[in-house]
Amino acid sequence: MDSVMDSVMDSVVVPASQQALGIRQVSEETGLSIDTLRWYERVGLLPLVERASDGRRRYPPDALRFIRLVQALRRTGMPVADVRQFIELGGGELANHPERMALLERQCAQIEERMVELRDDLAVVQAKIETYRDLIARGLDCEDDLPDDMVEQLQADELLAGTLPAVPRRQR
Repeated sequence: MDSVMDSVMDSVVVPASQQALGIRQVSEETGLSIDTLRWYERVGLLPLVERASDGRRRYPPDALRFIRLVQALRRTGMPVADVRQFIELGGGELANHPERMALLERQCAQIEERMVELRDDLAVVQAKIETYRDLIARGLDCEDDLPDDMVEQLQADELLAGTLPAVPRRQR
């Protein structure tokens, strides 16, 4: 599929102004700083960078798509070594596809695990917000000693179970 797409892309006539992008333009398009782009190149995450006769970096038009993939892999926690391995296994070598796929599938599984953790964490934070709203509605400061019935209610809340420090009880 990629080779078909590549041949189609090769046959498309691109205006000279769009044939290569400067580092500033790539920075603006991707949201990555110029320093980050240079670092990505230095550590082997951007092998597509060419130099013009004046020494300036020139990125081919399809570099943006590739940089966005690298961004996504890094943002989702893939180690630089794994991203570099993914890149090194590229180049249209059919024999490398299973290994590249395995790297992506492993990353996908880690992302899904992290999403579950984040959903659980979100539920805890939302429960804490509701607790604070309830305290504020009762005219209590979030740091005040709480009435016994509220302490029992908070301790019984399964979303907050194990996440609350010792809840202060109101002195009688």
